[in-house]
Amino acid sequence: MNPDAGPPTPRAPPPRQGPPGRPPRLFIAVWPTPTALDGLRRWSAAWTWPPGSTRVPASRLHLTLHYIGDLPWARLPEVADGLAVPFRRFELTLGRAQRWPGGLAVAVPHGSPAGLTDLHAALAAALARLGLPVAPRPFRPHVTLARGATAAVPPACDAAIRWVVGGYSLVSSDRGYHPVRRYRCTPTPRG
Repeated sequence: MNPDAGPPTPRAPPPRQGPPGRPPRLFIAVWPTPTALDGLRRWSAAWTWPPGSTRVPASRLHLTLHYIGDLPWARLPEVADGLAVPFRRFELTLGRAQRWPGGLAVAVPHGSPAGLTDLHAALAAALARLGLPVAPRPFRPHVTLARGATAAVPPACDAAIRWVVGGYSLVSSDRGYHPVRRYRCTPTPRG
């Protein structure tokens, strides 16, 4: 398994089709490499978490590129094919602590690399071509570390967690995270 291309594969694959009338709930995200995941775990452990806060399990730490929401089962193959966009491997550095409204404790990148904003924009264009909604609000890349963490205290110093992104995934979030399709970066020409 390649963690930067998607969430852990469940022991038993999810059913191809869910209960009648219940469409899959989908999002597009990148998952940290093992090195970045280790850095996120260590940095998260350095926070002071108040009682009642719920830390996100390491297997669910990711950076969402786009939330799609519910999609009819019949459209899933078309959408999965339509979300294949070319992109080059890029690196981001995470580790700026922020507390957002609603009790979210997040790690945000030190700057937003062109590779990340380009991938986000290419996927937004693909979603629009597929007739799917694209959130009108500005892209705020982050990894959610905990919920219910309004009083969480981050470490005194920011971290510098290096994350090389070489893939992204279309994921179903019904009863856990299940990869629907994984996409790899465009190979760099040799020469």
